[in-house]
Amino acid sequence: MASGYKFLKNRYWILRHGKSIPNEKGLIVSSMENGTLKQYELASEGVHQARLAGELFLKELSEMNFGLENVRICYSPFSRTSHTATVVASVLNISLEGPQCKAMEDLRERYFGPSYELMSHDKYPDIWAVDEKDPFMRPEGGESVADVVSRLTRALNIIESDFERCAVLVVSHGDPLQILQTILSAAQIHNDDLTSIMQAISIPSVLSGHRKFALQTGELRQLV
Repeated sequence: MASGYKFLKNRYWILRHGKSIPNEKGLIVSSMENGTLKQYELASEGVHQARLAGELFLKELSEMNFGLENVRICYSPFSRTSHTATVVASVLNISLEGPQCKAMEDLRERYFGPSYELMSHDKYPDIWAVDEKDPFMRPEGGESVADVVSRLTRALNIIESDFERCAVLVVSHGDPLQILQTILSAAQIHNDDLTSIMQAISIPSVLSGHRKFALQTGELRQLV
């Protein structure tokens, strides 16, 4: 079954990781070095959220007559996202180590820079306020919204080249998934190739509004 987007060959779902230990502690954990540590995987509530998301995904696949052999799970290598993907894969009876699953570094958390790393979640609004004014402005040492768009475009191009007519579940983080929804929503009116479309819509008026696509932990959404 083809995507609702004319320029995509697959149908996509997104899933924000379940509630994590950093979420419980109120910590920003955004670097690869810290994010891949086992101590920052899912909290027990997050495991439950991931299981429920897997069951909902399975239900939606069944309703759309998608066979499990056509499911692909692409996930961030951070411990909280790989843990989430593991739980979902177990619900679907798919091996995370098999060919249907793919860890992708380009799906990692947005890096907010050393001045925010391991600091309080209370600092997120400061970053988002800058995003709203100028989504090309980087937090010191970190990534701007536009930087995340570049690597998400790269990830989508890889997925689209590797798979066709599949149900692709993207397991990632709050900011990257907000940004992904923002660019795909703006891209619906275009019929060009993916890279050209992303270049055309990477403008402040589009990228500055990513917060309106925010997801809760463990929230599953189908992109149509």
